[in-house]
Amino acid sequence: MEIDVRNLHPLEIRLLRHVSPGEPVTAQRLIDELDYKIGQCNQAFSWLTAKGFLEETERKNRTLFELTELGRQQLETGTPAQRIFRLLKETGPASLPEIAERLALDKSDVGSAFGLLSKSGTCRMGDGNKAHAVADEAPREVLIAAEVLAKAAAEAVDEATLSEDELAFVSKNSKKRGAAGSPLKLIEREEVFYRLTKDGEDAKSALLAANITGEEFGAVTTSMLSTGSWKQGSFRPYSLNTPPARLIPGRRNPYASYLQWVKDKLCSLGFEEFDGPLVENEFWNGDALFMPQFHSARDIHDVYYVKNPSHAKRIEEPYLSQVAMTHENGWETGSRGWQYGFDHEFTRRQVMRSQGTVLSAKTLPQAKVPGKYFGVVRCFRYDQVDATHGADFYQTEGIVLGNDVNLRTLLGLLKMFAEEVAGAEEVKYVPGYFPFTEPSIEVHIKHPVLGWFELGGSGIFRPEVTKALGVDVPVLAWGLGIDRMALMHLGLNDLRELFTPDIESVRMRRGN
Repeated sequence: MEIDVRNLHPLEIRLLRHVSPGEPVTAQRLIDELDYKIGQCNQAFSWLTAKGFLEETERKNRTLFELTELGRQQLETGTPAQRIFRLLKETGPASLPEIAERLALDKSDVGSAFGLLSKSGTCRMGDGNKAHAVADEAPREVLIAAEVLAKAAAEAVDEATLSEDELAFVSKNSKKRGAAGSPLKLIEREEVFYRLTKDGEDAKSALLAANITGEEFGAVTTSMLSTGSWKQGSFRPYSLNTPPARLIPGRRNPYASYLQWVKDKLCSLGFEEFDGPLVENEFWNGDALFMPQFHSARDIHDVYYVKNPSHAKRIEEPYLSQVAMTHENGWETGSRGWQYGFDHEFTRRQVMRSQGTVLSAKTLPQAKVPGKYFGVVRCFRYDQVDATHGADFYQTEGIVLGNDVNLRTLLGLLKMFAEEVAGAEEVKYVPGYFPFTEPSIEVHIKHPVLGWFELGGSGIFRPEVTKALGVDVPVLAWGLGIDRMALMHLGLNDLRELFTPDIESVRMRRGN
């Protein structure tokens, strides 16, 4: 078979010329003998295997030990056992706390190192709990430690090259993960062996016959032109059959673009954007919204609690007192409240924000009247993940304050979200219930594949919410699933596609 070797890459050419038939070829060999980088080795192996010039013969697992920063320090100053033995030989007996202070070592390191010295019989604990050396030389274990660290200083040490005593040391002083506190890091590598095929041998012969070395020029540089060095070399031929490079223009993530488009649309309508932390306390997450502390939605199965710190230090006044009295007896809102004793410890408990309405509540004390506010808010709620649900999700949240706002105003806003923002053609509005709004409305839209699903809830804040936070005008509020709006707008059938790790899918889908 006639083989065209003129268009081989220099990495392939140098490899083929360098190895002989039957010889094993590994990445480490190319690194040592041809000064290849590991990435160049992988490229050459991939290309030549695809062309049938190389074939894989075997794979071997190797265990290597590499020096950590702590190991380098111990190589320079000595291991704790070395330093303790040296100190006791030079200055005489000392207590373990004194040794720790003089050598600037942790007490735990001193204790374990002295245990090794004591077990080997080179040091003992004497009168007054003072340690002293009883041998002229450090124990063999200490000397072996120094030898292994010195070996690993130049390059990673292969487990197969270590003696039994050296293996005993590295097994106790190496870690695969979190090796910062250990002198050695354990690395596991798989070494792949290749050899030339019959076609590979023919390609090698063709290269030698054509005197192709892999050192041919691939491009003319200004330096070559100025020095005239191009005249002394030869050039690689152009390959007209080489496929062109794939051009991948930069493009924003379609869902990120959609979120920005929604923000721009609301800002253009005169809304001001609000935002807040992902971690909230129970006060703002539920109490300020007139959700009783015994409400089923506040069960642990719906809310993620924060372990540390578990509680906020304080809640803003006078809102804490006013909200507490509203829950207990209605305060000055005209309501009877929930008629229970408000738990001031519970209200400080920290949770991952479970609904965007928490930010609407936090905005009320500073809101202008009239005013319009919105946010695109990430929320966390324990839920079964499927095509329309996620354990963490985005909501578009908002409030409109004013003496003249009413239910018709709210319905107009919901119509805009359902039809213009989500792009739904079939929409219905149904009565709903939320502890913090009256009346309450749910918005449902029809997806061409998933059918009808709830887009979100809305309503007019109850006086128990607004008056306790210092607002005495009607307030419209909504919390809509912007992930679900994006399903309609981007033509998707599953919420999980919005967060797919498939980069090709992201590249193919255009945002706004």
